[in-house]
Amino acid sequence: MAIKLLLFLVGVKSYPMFGDRYEPSPQQWLQIWDQWDFGYYQKIAEFGYSGEDGSIAFYPLFPWLIRLVASISGSYLAAALIISGIACVVAAILLRRLVQLDYPASVAMRSVWFFLIFPTAYFLHVGYSESLFLALALASVLASRIERWWLAGLLGAFCWMTRGTGAILVPALAIEATQQYCITRRWKWRWLWIAVVPLGFAVYLLINWHVSGDALAFLQTRKISFKQSLALPSVGIRHAVSAHYLTPNEAEMVGAQELQFVALGFVCMIISWIRLRPVYAVWMTGTWLLFTAVNFLQSVPRYTLTMFPIFILFALLGRNRFWFGALTVWSLLFFALFAVLFARGEWAF
Repeated sequence: MAIKLLLFLVGVKSYPMFGDRYEPSPQQWLQIWDQWDFGYYQKIAEFGYSGEDGSIAFYPLFPWLIRLVASISGSYLAAALIISGIACVVAAILLRRLVQLDYPASVAMRSVWFFLIFPTAYFLHVGYSESLFLALALASVLASRIERWWLAGLLGAFCWMTRGTGAILVPALAIEATQQYCITRRWKWRWLWIAVVPLGFAVYLLINWHVSGDALAFLQTRKISFKQSLALPSVGIRHAVSAHYLTPNEAEMVGAQELQFVALGFVCMIISWIRLRPVYAVWMTGTWLLFTAVNFLQSVPRYTLTMFPIFILFALLGRNRFWFGALTVWSLLFFALFAVLFARGEWAF
């Protein structure tokens, strides 16, 4: 909660600090966080999906919840902030409990610390679906670890109804079931609950079909509206490298920063296969491949936030005082920088 309050304060104070003639009024303190993708979520919540405005590229659970809460709060933006705020707290608690299954409490708390101050962690507090997605993903994995497979399957379906990367829960939960089988050498019918996870995607496909008559319309929408299509990771990486020749802002934000977080995710993905439980390694690998296997890298720093095993690796590295300090300073500096840019309407992933 302290991080949330400081984030909102820094966003408001950035206006006079950066030479603007005015500071947002109290009525505008929340409005400055109405940026970029939130407009799509609000359109879906308020008017439903359309095949003409690019909204079909966004999964339904988050905007549906916005509509539900907005019926009480009277504001779609406030509803989105409430949902993200609650889900952020839930995700932090679930991450701590999940890490404590394998590591001491100190490691679990450091994982939460690095999670909440990650350079793009401001997306956990604004009108984006990251916090809801992570809360559901962590809950599903935790449920599988304590062998409540019916709950893992249901939560996994809601997770996939929130973001496309929820698809990674299918192989991740399957590898967890395989590991449990290797330990006990007993087949459990409860593992079949994993088959429930794709129902979340089925709902999304049904929406696509209802809106446009094509269950896969979202692929074409992403290609037309967002200039993205499936490709080898090398294609998107080459385009990010070529951004070096664009304007200084583009060279940094759509070039250097995208590449740096691609590299961070790749290194942590490799290490996860050596140091972490297989379910985490599969989650890391599948997530990294999904957001890099495109013709144009976009929002990689934000998507890296959903690779939650990174924070376990940071916590393990943070046992050393030097690395704890270095990771903390790096996280906080870029957290503040990116959050200010986002609040001011600049592109910040």
